[in-house]
Amino acid sequence: MPLFDLPLPALHEYLPELDEPADLDEFWAGTLDRARTVEPILEVRPVKTGLSLVDTWDVTFAGHDGAPIRAWYLRPAGIEADLPVVVRYIGYGGGRSEPIEHLLWPSAGYGHLVMDTRGQGSRWGSGGDTPDPVGSGPAAPGSMTRGIESPETSYLTRLMTDAARAVDAARALPGADGRVVVTGGSQGGGLAIAAGSLVPDVDAVMADVPFLCQIRRAMDITDADPYQEIVRYLAVKRGREAAVENTLRYVDVVHLARRARADTLFSAALRDMTCPPSTVFAAYNHYAGLSGATPSKDIEVYPFNNHEGGAATQSMIQLAWLRDRVPAEATAR
Repeated sequence: MPLFDLPLPALHEYLPELDEPADLDEFWAGTLDRARTVEPILEVRPVKTGLSLVDTWDVTFAGHDGAPIRAWYLRPAGIEADLPVVVRYIGYGGGRSEPIEHLLWPSAGYGHLVMDTRGQGSRWGSGGDTPDPVGSGPAAPGSMTRGIESPETSYLTRLMTDAARAVDAARALPGADGRVVVTGGSQGGGLAIAAGSLVPDVDAVMADVPFLCQIRRAMDITDADPYQEIVRYLAVKRGREAAVENTLRYVDVVHLARRARADTLFSAALRDMTCPPSTVFAAYNHYAGLSGATPSKDIEVYPFNNHEGGAATQSMIQLAWLRDRVPAEATAR
């Protein structure tokens, strides 16, 4: 894949002007207030996985408007101490899959909550278990355009609310010490930024090749899905562009990233046609710009990679980075 976006020096300086809606904070505060009328944890049930070094629970928590969202909760076995929890969000089209696929963070001594993605989980991996109970009007195949003509009905509003509520759930889990880190790649990276901004007292944010950043620009400079779902929708729903673009202003994580306060580690791949590097740098460069906080900000750049980014290399970097900020000190029974 050739280089197609801005050169790296320009990416580090890229700080696009933003068109935030005037009621952005009011909209999200009201959305979260409604969701929080329900206690976060609905059910925590231990499950047997055949793993002897990791304990696992099947969790259901209350997401947008109290809808039940499934998750896995994993902890290192034989540990009696309360632990920080790393909340992970899944990439587009995937679900929470099986617990055996989520061993990195419990193996490193952390609690680990893996949020299922409502209405997804049928494109790759081992599937998901959470329906999206909210209907919508006509939509392009995929999730991006469900209810897209209003921020109140947008699928992305529901998904980002779920992500924020996953933080609330992580703090209420048995064996959790209250410290929460949010992470994910692609869609999961965008949700990590959103959750770390909507719940600004999280302890750290790790976002790999994040999706949902500067959405309108991404629609114009890449022909890859999922952004092209919106293009195909508007190719049929002629005349709806203003309504769609207004909705996107509420769910663009560049706007939310400005409100973040926690230390953050991003990654970007310069040949990424799915989440173009300029859109990632837009979120990174604007991160915490409105909150008044001065968190540490780091970004790993992979010049020769596409959307796979740094893969396991980035995971190793995350392990070291997080140990310095949110150490997991555990005592075996």
